Amino acid sequence: MNKRAKHKAEEIMMIPFLDILCSLIGVLVLIIVVLVVAQTQRINGRTQEELQRAQQYQRMQREQKENVIKYSDLAEKLEKLTQAQEETRTKKEAAEKLSEMLKLAEMNQTKTKDAADKLKKELEDLLVEIRGLTAQDPELRTKIAELLAALAKLKGPENKERSVLVNPQGSGLAAGSSIFFVDATGDKLTYYWNEKEKAVVSAVPEVIVADAGFNAFLEAVKKVPQSKIIFLTRDDGMRSYSLAAGWAQSKHAYPVGQMGKLPVPGRGELDMKLFGNLIGKLPAPPQAAPPKP
Repeated sequence: MNKRAKHKAEEIMMIPFLDILCSLIGVLVLIIVVLVVAQTQRINGRTQEELQRAQQYQRMQREQKENVIKYSDLAEKLEKLTQAQEETRTKKEAAEKLSEMLKLAEMNQTKTKDAADKLKKELEDLLVEIRGLTAQDPELRTKIAELLAALAKLKGPENKERSVLVNPQGSGLAAGSSIFFVDATGDKLTYYWNEKEKAVVSAVPEVIVADAGFNAFLEAVKKVPQSKIIFLTRDDGMRSYSLAAGWAQSKHAYPVGQMGKLPVPGRGELDMKLFGNLIGKLPAPPQAAPPKP
């Protein structure tokens, strides 16, 4: 009886131990399964979500670098475009200015051509007059010379015409100018190298064109800084003035502002002392001689 009771008590004690062991094994299996599942969701120690975020971050970095490069290229292109627009504007303004200058040049050329045609016509008319005068009877010219000589004798020294004082008022002279004079009468041009030395050329187109002294005078005066030629025109000297001034413009390219005209009354010797220091001074060449009386 006692043995049987002891065996029964031992069977009762084994059942809870096995339950606990099975439960422990189940918990271990569950933990292992959870760890395996978690490990399968990780790649290189990261979850799938972390990997996606990392890939997205790398993609955003690449896009940012590409955007920086694109922005740099865009800024460079924008700067070049701005420079091109500025150059285009500058060239457009220059083109407009050149166009205006061309229009003015065309207008001036037209005016110059008209003036040249007019001057050419006047010169042709003068040449016709000269040829007509030249064709006159030589005897008439001789008689005129004799009459002039007789008139000079009748006048005598006491009746000699006084010198003409040239007044610079109204001649438009600027300070520092160098003024050279050409006395224009009906038959000759007297040009002054300085206050004392002068030379004479006949007021005939063929002579004016070919006279070396007068052409040398025009070239020398043109090279003097702030120089100006004033034609002192007598009452009969308009034709001589036109011939000389026209030749200075056409052959020696004198601008209009470098020449002037000042009417002078009387026929006596010219006195330009009122011009003072403005009187131009050039060394006269050896062939320059005072005019014959």
